[in-house]
Amino acid sequence: MKKIALYIMFLFAVQLVAAQSFEKGNALYKEGNYASAAAQYEGILKQKKESAEIYFNLGNAYYKMGEVAPAVYNYKKALLLHPGYKEAQVNLGFAQKMAIDDIKAVPRVGFSKMVYNAASNFHYNTWAWIALGFAGLFFLFFLGYYFGGSTLIKRIFFVGMFIGIGGSVVGVLSAIYVKSHFEAERPAVVFAEVVSVKEEPRDMANDAFILHEGTQVNVEETVGDWKKIQLADESVGWIKSGAIKEVKN
Repeated sequence: MKKIALYIMFLFAVQLVAAQSFEKGNALYKEGNYASAAAQYEGILKQKKESAEIYFNLGNAYYKMGEVAPAVYNYKKALLLHPGYKEAQVNLGFAQKMAIDDIKAVPRVGFSKMVYNAASNFHYNTWAWIALGFAGLFFLFFLGYYFGGSTLIKRIFFVGMFIGIGGSVVGVLSAIYVKSHFEAERPAVVFAEVVSVKEEPRDMANDAFILHEGTQVNVEETVGDWKKIQLADESVGWIKSGAIKEVKN
């Protein structure tokens, strides 16, 4: 019991220190001391105490200092923990405009575009809750149908049961679709000021293209100290691992 009590006290102390550091970081940020504010937030993260708010505030501090790569990276981390974080999405857009590389994403077309746009409106956890909600609705309509007195009432509840089933199926399929896309993505941010992306994973290979700090890429494969990346315009090449920082780490 004594060990458990000591462990609880230790956790409480760590939480208290993290909260104090967060408030101190916020105060320093308001004073315009962005470097010291960033150091406070980084200190919290080193204690393994992460949250979307900490990454968001850290991104803001780096944005104010004009450091594009850390700003983009931390906004992406905030969105990883809280996909619906509107302020982080807006500020990420501002940070991305600081990057030199202007890479146009290949637009989705046709049915795949319609499905992606509809499903990506929610996180896969949200879709799972939607499916659960419709399943509960189905159960209620089933009870109404089972205990309904008149034929008209039974018909109404019968139609409601189909709505509940349909909504539940759509929720489950959307959750699977969004999660599969999420797990397939390995987003990263270029931290090197300027870096040559090679056609092959070796130093003497020809340059495929040049990237600059703050550009977002997707990691597809790792070979030794090299990572195969793809850009939003579907350009592909190999980059040294040290030149980028993966968001999902």
